[in-house]
Amino acid sequence: MRLAVLKERRADEARVAATPETAKKLIAMGCQVAVESGAGLSAGYPDAAYAEAGAELAPDAGAALAGAAIVLKVRAPLAAGEGTLDELALIPRGALVIGTMGADKDAAGRYAAAGVDAAAMEMLPRITRAQSMDVLSSQANLAGYRAVVEAAGAFDRAFPMLMTAAGTIPAANVLVMGAGVAGLQAIATARRLGGRVSATDVRPAAKEEIKSLGASFVGYEDEESKAAQTSGGYAKAMSPEFLAKQAEVVAGAIAKMDIVVCTALVQGRRAPTLVTEAMVASMKPGSVIVDIASDAGGNCALTQPGEKVVTPNGVVILGYRNWPARIPAAASSLYTRNLLTFLTTFWDKDSSKPVLPAEDELVRGVMLTRGGQVVHPNFVAG
Repeated sequence: MRLAVLKERRADEARVAATPETAKKLIAMGCQVAVESGAGLSAGYPDAAYAEAGAELAPDAGAALAGAAIVLKVRAPLAAGEGTLDELALIPRGALVIGTMGADKDAAGRYAAAGVDAAAMEMLPRITRAQSMDVLSSQANLAGYRAVVEAAGAFDRAFPMLMTAAGTIPAANVLVMGAGVAGLQAIATARRLGGRVSATDVRPAAKEEIKSLGASFVGYEDEESKAAQTSGGYAKAMSPEFLAKQAEVVAGAIAKMDIVVCTALVQGRRAPTLVTEAMVASMKPGSVIVDIASDAGGNCALTQPGEKVVTPNGVVILGYRNWPARIPAAASSLYTRNLLTFLTTFWDKDSSKPVLPAEDELVRGVMLTRGGQVVHPNFVAG
């Protein structure tokens, strides 16, 4: 069974969907692995490392995809008009394409029309059985770490308290907004760097998680906040009344902060605006806001996705896109293991191919299309 790994062509993407380590394991499973030349270079994996692992090096995407039954991707394959290459048109009909597929109704329709079986790993149910293949968690973890590192680089003072003969530099005051996977890692990293860390989240379970990491909790609590989490562990969209009261509490805290790390996302929706223009204006010159949610519009009203902004009062706002790709070697290492785990979970050794039972909860969660039809319940017409 031929398995193709393509070079990622979308803007700001430096990750790769297979490393030499996972390529070697895929070959041991019985796959003929074809890697497009240069696919791993931006993540620190040269062509020679894939060749040494036993993979075939293909000169271009077309050669890699020729006869492929499985295609591994980080981001959704480019369709006509999205870039210099129509990747989707090159993928053989009937191939299984696994990656973060930009799952929505339009995308599902494109995959069905192209005749590919699309597995959107970002739609994986967040259940215990799926933890080792959860691409959102593995990538968010690294995004939270990288956000604090970027904040430290942009901050014009020090993170820890420094006592010197010339005087004392106080520790940075850090507020992390959102205590999901990214937020918890941001808290832990900021604490390791010596910051005084606070955090806020609307989900009821978050308060204890925040405190367990040594940070203080900031937030408004009422009856609505007790039901602010879905059964899948995601934050729910909150009422305007609750958000107004939460904003009052947060505004008082933000005015005292040196660094604010924004990580709050609501599944399938635009990121909520948590830091208003007035809150930014209240911060000290030289303060830093890092907005991990920039790809979904941003948690800060002044975030410009993809840009670094300095406000008139001297606040630095980092709204870079695709935060996991800013630490590509580590992000690729974890992401590729997620994909490998998914494949091995459903791998049939006798036939040397994946068998994806439609009734399986994980398969039902990720499969957008099969046999030229949209099958995911979220996107099936009617």
